[in-house]
Amino acid sequence: MKLNIVGLLQSQSELISIMNTAGFSFVSSQQLQAYLLAQSENAMQDWQSFAASWNDMPLDTYMADGGRYRRRRYATLSAANATAAIKLEPHQPHYQSTEYNQLNGGIARIFEPIMPEVITGATMQNVLKFAQKIFSTLKPDAAWHIECHQFRIEANQNEAGKPTPEGVHRDGVDYVLVMMVHRENISSGTTTMHDIEEKTLDSFTLTQPFDAAIVDDHRRMHGVTPIIPIDPSKPAYRDVLVLTFRNKKDMPSLE
Repeated sequence: MKLNIVGLLQSQSELISIMNTAGFSFVSSQQLQAYLLAQSENAMQDWQSFAASWNDMPLDTYMADGGRYRRRRYATLSAANATAAIKLEPHQPHYQSTEYNQLNGGIARIFEPIMPEVITGATMQNVLKFAQKIFSTLKPDAAWHIECHQFRIEANQNEAGKPTPEGVHRDGVDYVLVMMVHRENISSGTTTMHDIEEKTLDSFTLTQPFDAAIVDDHRRMHGVTPIIPIDPSKPAYRDVLVLTFRNKKDMPSLE
């Protein structure tokens, strides 16, 4: 993909200000790429293989609604502080309580790990470092428990794809970053932002690779509308990377 930066749209300090005020922010593809290139001129050198890794995704077999529209891989990482190296942790189940996920919560779900070369590649490492910097500015002195999800949501003429099958929700963490990787032959998939009482505050659609939504999970809820194929005769899917950051100091069971 060709990068065309015409100027920094928003400084990171302005992004922090927006997060403090609104509790969420849309970050355009152009803007996020500018942030990543400011970290490293080779920040996205493996983009093609990074994006292609979504083509080898096992089916999520835990869908309590019986759906077969979601594929995913998962990894757990950690960072001791704002500037510490981000470390890959031993593979472990993903768990959410039913308080945050009434559809699929309450059980330990075991997903195939994200491939090592994807975790260690330039794109993933720089997106992780960017999130670490932003979230550590918002919550200084945090020691981070990081969960990393690759999601592919598929749709066909018989079944819409649900990016958030649990509905409008919180994830039970401190912060969430959702980054678009690829959209193929789909319409909708609109991100909606809500207050804790589920009043709609804003909506936007991640359309370009690197478009991102950043969310303060304590203050805001979020959802994504179902996707449908534009041409039912062709494959239709939505690929995103989701990172969640939670302060390990608030998680005594993980110490």
